[in-house]
Amino acid sequence: MTSYLSTFLHHPRRRPLCLAAAVVMYLTIITTGNIPGARADIGAYAPGAVLHSIAYAVLASLWFVGSRGSAFARACKAVLTVAVMGAGDEFVQSFFPYRGASIGDWAVDVSAAIVISSVLALLASRAPVDARH
Repeated sequence: MTSYLSTFLHHPRRRPLCLAAAVVMYLTIITTGNIPGARADIGAYAPGAVLHSIAYAVLASLWFVGSRGSAFARACKAVLTVAVMGAGDEFVQSFFPYRGASIGDWAVDVSAAIVISSVLALLASRAPVDARH
């Protein structure tokens, strides 16, 4: 398990794919989240805080795996990127009369990024590093 995790977290070919996936996911969140009625429809299945936590934890995970550097540096990059993405999401929402910007939602985004990035940094720092990657 540890060697698989190490391979996954350090493989150089996954980096650009993970960063691209994070950008596509973010743009999808921005686009679909602002379709009239879409947020209300998905809100029937999960509250906003849960949706924000899951979405931005996945974004942070993708950014962590896609970043270079030490485990701590990768975690910091992931959290800072999610903080900017979350602020951008809330900024865009402020332009729609049926949506609204919320500092609480942004705080949930950043909190989810901090938690998942911390876990990934801990796992990455404990995983053996293969010199081939």
